[in-house]
Amino acid sequence: MNAQVIRGNSVLPARRTPITLHTADGLALVGELALPESREPVATMICLHPLPTHGGMMDSHLFRKASYRLPALADIAVLRFNTRGTTSVQGTSEGAFDNAVGERYDVAAAIEFADFEDLPAIWLVGWSFGTDLTLKYGLDAEVEGAILLSPPLRFSEPADLDAWAADGKPLTALVPELDDYLRPEEARERFSRVPQAEVIGVDGAKHLWVGDTERVLDEIVARLNPRATTPLPRTWEGPMERADASAYADRTVAAFESARSSEGAQEA
Repeated sequence: MNAQVIRGNSVLPARRTPITLHTADGLALVGELALPESREPVATMICLHPLPTHGGMMDSHLFRKASYRLPALADIAVLRFNTRGTTSVQGTSEGAFDNAVGERYDVAAAIEFADFEDLPAIWLVGWSFGTDLTLKYGLDAEVEGAILLSPPLRFSEPADLDAWAADGKPLTALVPELDDYLRPEEARERFSRVPQAEVIGVDGAKHLWVGDTERVLDEIVARLNPRATTPLPRTWEGPMERADASAYADRTVAAFESARSSEGAQEA
């Protein structure tokens, strides 16, 4: 079979299963677990998505593409879910958005599910609003470390950073050069209170990482499965499906642009 170029809607083989997470305060959350097709995973990525009031969801493009590619290319299990009150093509989670308060139970439910399923080497990967959830609620005994994509440090507080510093778990922040909320220089200053934090500025990138998926996935894989080859392959010799991306219609991007123009410096 000839090698095919991996594109944004390319879906590589995996065992993909709809899941339901149950929170301690009685909500059912919609999710999906993607596992390598014929091998056991070597690590687990729990995805915490951007702000749902501005279009963030489990199907936001980086996390969707991670689930499409990483089980096959890097033996990584990808667990995605919609936080309370969030809707995507996968469905709607119960409850209502709670400004990073009740979401603590959502994060705990995802970690508990991964632990119950005996998924290995659990890492949290937060994006925008999801980075605040990671910093506030991610210091669980079962979590090995965390990766922050476009951290705005809006809901999290210095005390949350101090807790990570004291714990010592690995923490990596990927910060776009052209981010709307927190750029690399300021990010290095604010994360300096966490000695083990690695802040990586990404030249030319913006808050939503449009056009930079490959760089982000390479950085994630380098930490979750250092034995995998990075940069990840850009072609695939084997079965490949094509997802219908029209259902998403760039929801996150469109909602973010609308929110920024109408509300100024609200976080995406």
